[in-house]
Amino acid sequence: MPLPTSVITVNFNAGASLLACVRSVLASTAKVEVFVVDNGSTDGSLAALAGELGSDPRVTVIEAGENLGFARANNIGIARAQGDFLLLLNPDCVIEPDTVARMQEAMERYPAAAIGGCLVLNPDGSEQAGCRRAIPTPWRAFIRAFGLARFFPNHQKLFNDFVLAREPLPPAPVEVEAISGAFMFVRAAAMRDVGAMDEGYFLHCEDLDWCMRFRQAGKQVLFVPDIRIVHDKGRCSRDRPLRVLWHMHRGMIRFYRKFFAHQYPRPLMWLVVAGIGVRLSALGTLTLLRRGRSR
Repeated sequence: MPLPTSVITVNFNAGASLLACVRSVLASTAKVEVFVVDNGSTDGSLAALAGELGSDPRVTVIEAGENLGFARANNIGIARAQGDFLLLLNPDCVIEPDTVARMQEAMERYPAAAIGGCLVLNPDGSEQAGCRRAIPTPWRAFIRAFGLARFFPNHQKLFNDFVLAREPLPPAPVEVEAISGAFMFVRAAAMRDVGAMDEGYFLHCEDLDWCMRFRQAGKQVLFVPDIRIVHDKGRCSRDRPLRVLWHMHRGMIRFYRKFFAHQYPRPLMWLVVAGIGVRLSALGTLTLLRRGRSR
């Protein structure tokens, strides 16, 4: 008898989205178990979940008591998971009843794939930028930051950034370099070979880190274009935009130092880190101005 797919969602003040997410998972045609790891939420989202689904034996709530960060909280759920497959799912995502079953089938058709993602849509139906992408090397990040790809349309191999959302969808599952951390369907045996998420990241870039490590171990990252979910991106972080920006850029620095420091001259890496700092300052200032206007 096949084991249930273990679905892990990390909650931090996701509001009504958490209940909608778990409800959509429990409607799956495939057998599932759900672990909700709560990072010290204070918005009543856990109470709402308990009120409607608290008696469902498939749902386990793990209260961390504080905000442990995305990677560490996911790892708590991973340690409890029993399934042959794990689905790391953001609490602001809603899946279809056949999503889990179809992802299982896709992973079984592609045995070399260790981790799979699907087409992640914004609420307006547009493709979310991060659901299929190349690894954002320092060079690709430079190209994207300055929009150089549009000036060199005939040299896409050299002047290409890491977002693939503008490219046509492939007709069938295809290997990519990275997928979105909002939806990561993982083969448990492959994860045990590579290890759980790097807890040195608090928020952002831990998904890229995991994809890099799977690929370095000779395992594939699979993108399945005909399976679609909706992700209301940033629902858990809208009230703390500056904190999110800080952790995002801190994660970028860790990611570059971990995987690219040996490939780039040290002065160039200093420039990369300085550029990340400038970007953080600019986005932080812009965020403060926007919040001031909204008030």
